[in-house]
Amino acid sequence: MRLKKVLIVDDSELVHKMHGLVLQRYQKCEVVHTYDGNQALEALNRNPDVQLILLDINMPVMDGLRFLEVRRQTGLFTDIPVIIISTEGKEDDTARGMALGAVGYVCKPFRPAQLHAVIDGLFESRGGSEAP
Repeated sequence: MRLKKVLIVDDSELVHKMHGLVLQRYQKCEVVHTYDGNQALEALNRNPDVQLILLDINMPVMDGLRFLEVRRQTGLFTDIPVIIISTEGKEDDTARGMALGAVGYVCKPFRPAQLHAVIDGLFESRGGSEAP
């Protein structure tokens, strides 16, 4: 499975650096960086080739759960899988995120192999070894 472009939505610069390194080493893909849900929506309009969204829950302006709500309400970008990556390990946040359309959840901090496994499992379950 080979991703070409991933959108990271998180308000922490350190998280962007860590996720970016993991993805570039593992996938050798381009990474688009945004820091809240509003920026993510704008970036998705400019980057129609994004194949995966890594989404934090707690962010200013528009948090991750609100981003998922807006995405569902508008019907925009619903074909792009979302994996929530957050320190929020609460079952209700996980359940709400999944109910709103997220396809996976990884709790921070994580080992790179954990993220790789979730990404691989996601695209394998979609019927192929290649990302859409």
